[in-house]
Amino acid sequence: MNAFEIKNMSKKYGRSDSFELKDVSLALPSGCIMGLIGENGAGKTTLINAMLGIISRNSGSVSFFDKPERIEAKDDIGVVLGEESFPETMNPTQVNKMMKGIYSKWDEEKYFALLDKFSLPAKKTFKNFSRGMKVKLSIAVALSHNAKLLILDEPTNGLDPVIRDEIVDIFYEFTRNPYNSVLISSHIVSDLEKLCDYIAFLHKGRLVLCEEKDRLLEQYGIIHCTAEELEKIEPSAVKGKKESPYGVEAVVERRAIPADAEISPVGVEELFVLLVKGAR
Repeated sequence: MNAFEIKNMSKKYGRSDSFELKDVSLALPSGCIMGLIGENGAGKTTLINAMLGIISRNSGSVSFFDKPERIEAKDDIGVVLGEESFPETMNPTQVNKMMKGIYSKWDEEKYFALLDKFSLPAKKTFKNFSRGMKVKLSIAVALSHNAKLLILDEPTNGLDPVIRDEIVDIFYEFTRNPYNSVLISSHIVSDLEKLCDYIAFLHKGRLVLCEEKDRLLEQYGIIHCTAEELEKIEPSAVKGKKESPYGVEAVVERRAIPADAEISPVGVEELFVLLVKGAR
């Protein structure tokens, strides 16, 4: 079973020269974590908002847990869409009362246990929370109604490295349950590299690739060579490059490189940077 499946999703805004999310298809098997990466403005938030029905889409479909209608799976999806998730005058205790009326499987005991774990004061108003505290409150809500899928849009953006690491650990703990899944978007690729099973890469509204992380790292490598040496490699196997006065650094498919050639392993962040340069 897939935690979600998107088929041929497109979204275009009004003007002819405006951003367009075009014909995106991807699926996440249950029990896995997918990192949705791309530069700012690549379409990550548009994709998430369209799949959740927050904005309309021009075409395409989405299903959750093999059910076509999102409303049927509401209790099974936990969402974190940014820091401004609740009215500024509310405090976490009031948030609890509100969520009781929204989620049929709301777990009040778990919610207050998470507030304690995250060191969040139950009576402090949301407007007086720090950026990190706001994100942690959103995560506490997302984890307190027995969700099986978390959808997280840039949850670590703007946070210091210590808090980012704490939050990544929270998601890792969530997926210790083999039936739980996570879709997390970020342009901070280092946060995703150690966490994700799948990587989906968006660039200017197009899905450049979606693959298991380990398979990606097996399929691609980095070579350092001259421009003349790079020209001898099959062009379709060269996915991105960075040129300097000292030569060329390129991400290439290993299959196209001679067996005796020197090729270095590639990390997800290096792959992302060079793919962006190649797409440009």
